[in-house]
Amino acid sequence: MDASLSEIDAVFLDLDGTIYLGGELISGAIEFLDRCDQQGVRRFFLSNNSSRSVAQYLEKLAGMGIPATEEDVLLSTHDLLSWLSTKGVVETWLVGTEGMREMMEMNGIHTRSTEPEYVVLGYDTEISYEKIATASIHLHRGVPMVASHPDMVCPSPDGGLPDTGAYMAMFEATTGVRPEHICGKPQPGMILHKIEDLGLEAERCAMVGDRLYTDMAMATRAGTKGILVLSGEATMEDVEALDEGVEQQPSLIVSSVDELLR
Repeated sequence: MDASLSEIDAVFLDLDGTIYLGGELISGAIEFLDRCDQQGVRRFFLSNNSSRSVAQYLEKLAGMGIPATEEDVLLSTHDLLSWLSTKGVVETWLVGTEGMREMMEMNGIHTRSTEPEYVVLGYDTEISYEKIATASIHLHRGVPMVASHPDMVCPSPDGGLPDTGAYMAMFEATTGVRPEHICGKPQPGMILHKIEDLGLEAERCAMVGDRLYTDMAMATRAGTKGILVLSGEATMEDVEALDEGVEQQPSLIVSSVDELLR
């Protein structure tokens, strides 16, 4: 496999660290998306970041000059909602943003229950001590936890910021509780549902992202190609430190999406 992606029909694109970093587009990202459209490669945006709703993501993308529809955006929150649905859960205590709350409430899940079936942990950029303390009390009472995704850090131009994985570590330190289930990447369902809906072949799809333990691991589990970009979290030193044959190994490494489809 090379950077021309000649045998790829669809790309699933991580956002933060891959298309943009914080509030700034990565150089060449718009041109890469244009090449996708020109060459007939379908493109979808995939993010573990559960701090925004789909509507908020679409607003951010539009503000950066990136056209997208609701069907183009796949979030870890979607995977979480699917998991809660299979469990029949409707009563939760949410440690998450208003955007995440909006998506859950729209799907019939109460997020401020006094008798929750689960504590739901997302990437909460609006976190408060009241949310943390109440969640801890529920966990001490034996209420299980489910998390939207495992990411330890959220990339930013100033360095990694605490993400859901860091919050998990905090709750484990104070309550001894780990999530019963962690949704989002690297769970392969994040993209396999869309691949199956589109009638595509997994081996002719690629996951493009900046993280080894989520993006590349999910690509391997889903049977797609994994393209690592060095514009976000992972470095060549991280790749070189991997053991041979592990699921985090990428199929291709590029500096950024600017090198692809040329």
